[in-house]
Amino acid sequence: MSDTTLTTLRIPSTVDPVAITGPSDALLRLIEASFAARITVRGDIIAIEGDPIETASLTTLFDDLIERARSGDAADAQELKRILETLRSDDLSPRHLREDVLLSHKGRAIRPKTAGQKHYVDAIRSNTITFGLGPAGTGKTYLAMAMALAALERGEQSRLILSRPIVEAGENLGFLPGTLTEKVDPYIRPLYDALFDMMDAERAGSLIDAGIIEIAPLAFMRGRTLNDSFIILDEAQNATSEQMKMFLTRLGFGSKMIVTGDASQTDLPRGAEGLAQACMVLDGLDDIAFCRFSGKDVVRNSLVAAIVAAYDERVG
Repeated sequence: MSDTTLTTLRIPSTVDPVAITGPSDALLRLIEASFAARITVRGDIIAIEGDPIETASLTTLFDDLIERARSGDAADAQELKRILETLRSDDLSPRHLREDVLLSHKGRAIRPKTAGQKHYVDAIRSNTITFGLGPAGTGKTYLAMAMALAALERGEQSRLILSRPIVEAGENLGFLPGTLTEKVDPYIRPLYDALFDMMDAERAGSLIDAGIIEIAPLAFMRGRTLNDSFIILDEAQNATSEQMKMFLTRLGFGSKMIVTGDASQTDLPRGAEGLAQACMVLDGLDDIAFCRFSGKDVVRNSLVAAIVAAYDERVG
């Protein structure tokens, strides 16, 4: 019989044990289903007995759950599943995610929530150009925006440029009513939504008016050299090969670029996708990182992850 280890933890008096075990022990049952070790919770004492490696992992897990509850950010079932997935990663612990705060707004911390997201933000820190590739709900654009605003606050770059390709779906922009700004606004509105979620609307508006933050269609990038800027291209699966090359060559001195997209959601005809071509052409170049997300990184409603998995399995 292999050696076993017994570890005990005490839940602080300021933390409700239900925040750790869940209503009717629902969270505790999720944890028990993922480990062979024996877990006993009596009052404020957690006893863990089993394989030394599992015991160490469970100690890390409960330490994290206690710290989350202590800070008023107790995990729910969906968050716990992400934490358990992180524990299966060889080089990360839940503490690595909790302590990596990218940006804080109105008392809410924005941080990576999965191993894939953590690798993504680390890649952005370490590389000049980073591609975030994968399905909806994985935080590709949201985390890129948080990193960009944090860099702006620290003075690492002096401008933030947010762009999207505009792909007309059955209607020609020239025939739509309104000014050019009014015509393109629906296409880039999601970028405004993410920005206003991380910054007061008044401050964001003043930065936009001053040209420090610019939100524009991809076509408006032509002919420019973007120095000292943090540049994000969102929905890049809708950029043609020519547009993608044009965008990437706008890179100036002291700038960073992030390109996000989901190749399975392109609105372009087959063979015109610039994102897929860029990934093939640039693969292996120094200072360019490719981060590929999966359904495990989806942080929206858990049903979104199930939908992504179903499409991957049945459609490909």
